[in-house]
Amino acid sequence: MADLSSEPPDEGGPVKSFLEHLEDFRWVLVKISVALGLAMLICLVGANYVMAILKWPLSRATVSYPGTNQVVNVNFGTNQLGHFSLTPDQKKSLNLGTNRFVAVTVEPIMIGTNQVLGWHVETGGRNAGAEQPMQIELVNLGPAGGFIVAIQLAFYAGLVLAAPFLLYFIASFVFPALKMHEQKYILRGLIIGLGLFFAGVLFCYFALMPVALTASQMYSNWLGLGASQWRAEEYISFVCKFMLGMGLGFEMPVLILTLVKIGVLNYTMLAKARRYMIVINMVLGAVLTTPEILTQILMFIPLQLLYELSVWIAWYWAQPDRKVARRKVLFAFILALLAAAALWAGWVYGWPRIHK
Repeated sequence: MADLSSEPPDEGGPVKSFLEHLEDFRWVLVKISVALGLAMLICLVGANYVMAILKWPLSRATVSYPGTNQVVNVNFGTNQLGHFSLTPDQKKSLNLGTNRFVAVTVEPIMIGTNQVLGWHVETGGRNAGAEQPMQIELVNLGPAGGFIVAIQLAFYAGLVLAAPFLLYFIASFVFPALKMHEQKYILRGLIIGLGLFFAGVLFCYFALMPVALTASQMYSNWLGLGASQWRAEEYISFVCKFMLGMGLGFEMPVLILTLVKIGVLNYTMLAKARRYMIVINMVLGAVLTTPEILTQILMFIPLQLLYELSVWIAWYWAQPDRKVARRKVLFAFILALLAAAALWAGWVYGWPRIHK
């Protein structure tokens, strides 16, 4: 009979019986539960800081108010109290100028020995531009709303905080059943996949989220609906699921290249499937984002670029002469970098002028 305690030279660990595997799995679940519970407790204590992080994209979102009436922003010091619209007749009577957006600052002034509130019109600055910061207030519409929001924050933030420990516990259970070369490939895939996941989350947080929130309020204004208050629970759920979906979307190269390595896919199959991936990525952009075309395009572009990168890597792996292939890949990378720099310059310098 074979010795169950023996360790084959190409295996990562000793062979165990079913009950021993079941016991190991039970301890993995216990460790995962403890790590997730502690992470949620820490995030629950610092829920106000987590909420400030999630509200940052909302503070970066700007909106242009539709219509022909003049919009007046009212400021008190550095705080913006709100905004209201003026009809053309009211605009003439108050003599606020011809700009469509006007910022009015309220401040105390002295008239003789009396201190009263006065106002003056700002001719420049952030609050007098064509785009104004969104005036959205996150509210709880029930006595238990604050507790629900805190639990939501603790759950999502706890998952992020405990993710490295969860991956380590799962890997410690799975790796002994793999061969040494399989462990090497999976470890590389985990490291690259983790980097791509955080790249997708950061791209969504800094680039996509302000655009999506702006589009949401502009669409409500276009419909003539009030959008000055949002439910805090729905906002947190939307932001966290949006970032999670974008991070998972960025995992596509790891999945595709893993299938290429084990022989399920190859370069020819990936090249023929390009037209189908365009449709799939457009559907993912429509499902994972708001129902607004600009945000969907902004998500479609990186997903399609990541697929093209996977196709190029699969082509490189299939080449017998790696030196010539390396030169071609380097040349294509330089062209892509120049194209990305041109698009970035056009977005930064050209888009504000066109929009203005």
